[in-house]
Amino acid sequence: MTDDRNKNSAGNENSAGQAMKRMVIGIAVLVVLTALLYFVAPDSFYPWAKAIHVIAVISWMAGMLYLPRLFVYHVDAEKGSEQSETFKVMERRLLRGIINPAMIVTWVFGLWLAWKGFGFQGGWLHAKIAAVLLLSGLHGYLAGAVRKFAEDKNEKPARHWRIVNEIPTLLMIVIVILVIVKPF
Repeated sequence: MTDDRNKNSAGNENSAGQAMKRMVIGIAVLVVLTALLYFVAPDSFYPWAKAIHVIAVISWMAGMLYLPRLFVYHVDAEKGSEQSETFKVMERRLLRGIINPAMIVTWVFGLWLAWKGFGFQGGWLHAKIAAVLLLSGLHGYLAGAVRKFAEDKNEKPARHWRIVNEIPTLLMIVIVILVIVKPF
C-alpha cells in the first residue's frame, strides 16, 4: 500500500509539473500574441483586449465557484485518506493552473481597459473595481484555505464553505450590473 502511494505521489508530482509547464507556455504564448497584436494593429487592440478580459473573467469565476464546492466535499473526507489526497491535488491544480492565472489576466486587461476606455472615470467603474477587489480578497482567502487543507488543518465545517460558495456569485451579479447598466 505504501509503495502504491509513493508511486501515485511521484506520478502526481510529475503530471503536476507537466501541467505547470503547459500553463506557463500558454501564458507566454498569450503574452507574445497580445504584444504582437498591440504593436501590429493598435487600432484594433481594444476589442481584443475586451475579449481576452471577458475570457479571463469567465475562467476566474469558474474556478472561484468550483473551489469552495471542492472544500464542501473535502471536509467530509477522512484526513490522510486517498480521497482527501485527491481533493488536495484537485484544489492545488485548480488554484495554480486556472484561478491564479485567470485573476492576473483579468486584472491586467481590466485595468488597461479602465484606463484606455474610461480614463478611470465613472462611479460605476469605481464601484466595479471595489467589487473586484472584494473578489480578489476572497481569492486570497480561498488560497489560504487550499494551504490549510493541504496541511490537514482546515477547521471550517461544510456549512461555512457552502456559504462562502455563494459570495462569488453575489459579487459577479453586482459587477455585471455595474458594467452593463452603469447605474451611476
